[in-house]
Amino acid sequence: MIHDLGIIMLVAGATSLLSKWLKQPVVLGYIVAGLLAGPYLCGSSWVNVESAETWGQVGVIFLLFTLGLEFSFKKLIQMGSTAFIGTLTIVVGMMSVGFMLGHLMGWSNINSLFLGGMLCMSSTTIVFKALDDLGLRQQKFAGICFGILVVEDLFAVVLMVLLASIAVNQQFNGGEMITQVLKLVAYLLFWFVAGITLIPSLLKICRKHLNDETMTIVAIGLCLGMVLIAKMAGFSEALGAFVMGSILAETVECERIERLMSPIKNLFGAIFFVSVGMMISPATLAEYWMPISIITLTVILGQIIFATLGITLSGQPLKLAMQSAFALTQVGEFAFIIAQFGESIGVTEKFLYPVVVAVSVITTFLTPYTIRLAEPTYAVFERILPERIFGKISNLSQSKSTIAQESLLVQLLKKVGLTVLIYGIISVFIIAFYQKVVSVHIINIANSFLPTNLEWISRLVAMALLLFVVSPFIFKLVTGQLNAEEATKLRGDESFQRAPLLAIFCLRVILSMVIVIFCVNQYFHLTILMLAATAIIIILAILFSNKVSKRSVYIEQHFIDNLSAREREQEKSRPVKRELEAAFLNYELHLADFELAPESEYCGKHLSQLNLRHACGVNVVRIIRGGININAPSGRESLYPHDRIVVAGSDDQILLFQQKLNDANRADISALERHTPMSLELLQIQTEMPFCGHTLNEFRHGGGTVQCVVLGIEKNGVTTMNPTPDTLLCEGDTLILAGEKEQIKQLLP
Repeated sequence: MIHDLGIIMLVAGATSLLSKWLKQPVVLGYIVAGLLAGPYLCGSSWVNVESAETWGQVGVIFLLFTLGLEFSFKKLIQMGSTAFIGTLTIVVGMMSVGFMLGHLMGWSNINSLFLGGMLCMSSTTIVFKALDDLGLRQQKFAGICFGILVVEDLFAVVLMVLLASIAVNQQFNGGEMITQVLKLVAYLLFWFVAGITLIPSLLKICRKHLNDETMTIVAIGLCLGMVLIAKMAGFSEALGAFVMGSILAETVECERIERLMSPIKNLFGAIFFVSVGMMISPATLAEYWMPISIITLTVILGQIIFATLGITLSGQPLKLAMQSAFALTQVGEFAFIIAQFGESIGVTEKFLYPVVVAVSVITTFLTPYTIRLAEPTYAVFERILPERIFGKISNLSQSKSTIAQESLLVQLLKKVGLTVLIYGIISVFIIAFYQKVVSVHIINIANSFLPTNLEWISRLVAMALLLFVVSPFIFKLVTGQLNAEEATKLRGDESFQRAPLLAIFCLRVILSMVIVIFCVNQYFHLTILMLAATAIIIILAILFSNKVSKRSVYIEQHFIDNLSAREREQEKSRPVKRELEAAFLNYELHLADFELAPESEYCGKHLSQLNLRHACGVNVVRIIRGGININAPSGRESLYPHDRIVVAGSDDQILLFQQKLNDANRADISALERHTPMSLELLQIQTEMPFCGHTLNEFRHGGGTVQCVVLGIEKNGVTTMNPTPDTLLCEGDTLILAGEKEQIKQLLP
């Protein structure tokens, strides 16, 4: 395996350098490396394909783990309707088109289904790399792209589970699909809640011991631990890695873990993409050149059409929708993972893998060019579309804020529903884990101390311990949101009927009774009436217990504190509050912040001198200087190195400001490069030198424009470093000087 790894990395290193030289994404270089090192060009004796596939599977785990670190459930919730509507439109549209396209080309149902799944997700890595290279990361549409890509990442995980179920059964089973989705949702929700409750606290306790080395090992250990749990639960290793990454994404250590994992991600990501390239057969590509061309064209046109449609329907302007859509025109990394999965379980044909990889390579290569085509294409549409149709499209974005206000009861139902769902799933998972792992050991230990006729006591102890553990969650399941703002208003409204509130409470009590009855029934077989009576007594004891109430409040508050810890840290360094950013969106403006480089010609100038409003159209709304915020700075305010300048404007205005800022930096960099470097020089004092016979202090004041520092002096073979100012300079002494060589030469007679 070491031999194989060495060959893979040598070839990948060479092709990645070539990709950089050609200004292409390194992913293309890795795939080419796999093609060159693969069995189809060099034979199987050079690199063992099975060994490369094993490395590639490890690469998938770390690739998904780092994708999870960039993912955030909170960000997902904050994305709003644009990301969800846009993703839903893209996924449904591209999966349908991909499935029909596969059928038109004579492929089987499974191959066509997998093709549709591969085509509906874009590449997070490629999109952000292209936007960085083009200097468009600060544009408003880049945020929309990010939102869609985040939702697509989550959907890809769900899709892998669904495709696995369909592939194994060789048919579509609606009931099983719903079961798998519910199982996946429950798994994600439980581990997200459990992870946020436990892991940030663990990292906080161990923080003083977590240097870079131990943090790396802990992060990898947590990742692989969740991989094992996912595998035991019947899910893929990739899902476990993604889940742990998304949990760590909510911790204050996320940025540090991302930085530490970056080299590991780069290493194993390279190995994964090389293993992808090794599966490509040039003969297969030559044979299937027509399907490759058709699928490539379908991906580009389909993504543009469906993404534009979805983003426009979500209420965004047509120009913004088209800019976002033209950036999403490539096949992403998840397509490789899905293709590899389909081939590994033997449900897809051999040709599908290299065909999809070829499509991905072509669309990745074309991504920068399609991004540049967005605005010209919009200009053409603006010119040829009838004013009536163009006006209707524009009205979609203007009416996005006219959503009818929900009733208090509907708002309360949403909050209660989420509370019941979360605490219900947690309770079920705790009970299942306890029954499978803990209960038997407790009963066996208790029985070892008890006579045979008293074995019921061991079951009673096990049941009591289970109810003790699950009681805080049952308490919240019944009482959560009882004092919510909506519930208080409804109770205070004399015209509102109390029946809905009472019905909601009764349903929650019944659900908690079902959970308690299940717990009791695992240990004691009682009649229905006895079980119901026991459940009521236990629930009443839980509801009226101050200790249970305090424990439930503590657990909930602990979870909220951990969940918001990273956000609180980020808010300290945010240029403006989120509320202000959201307010700007209503006026088609957005905020962007830039750090002023020390070499910029803007440094030391007043804002009135720069006149940025006239030159670029932007307004400087804040200057952040060493933790101090200067809000709405006046024209007399000067700019200093490392100032963060927060500007407000449209995409075009901010782009123009960014270009001018970059030009200002480049102008001064070229001037700095002409400076002569410092050097260490020895100067022997001669009689004719004007400072001979004078003190060092007189030399410093009489040196004129010569810029140098006296580090030491050698007298009669004795060297004194940092001599005192009253040291006398005599003929034959040697000065040790630091400065520019040309400047020091001026001291010579």
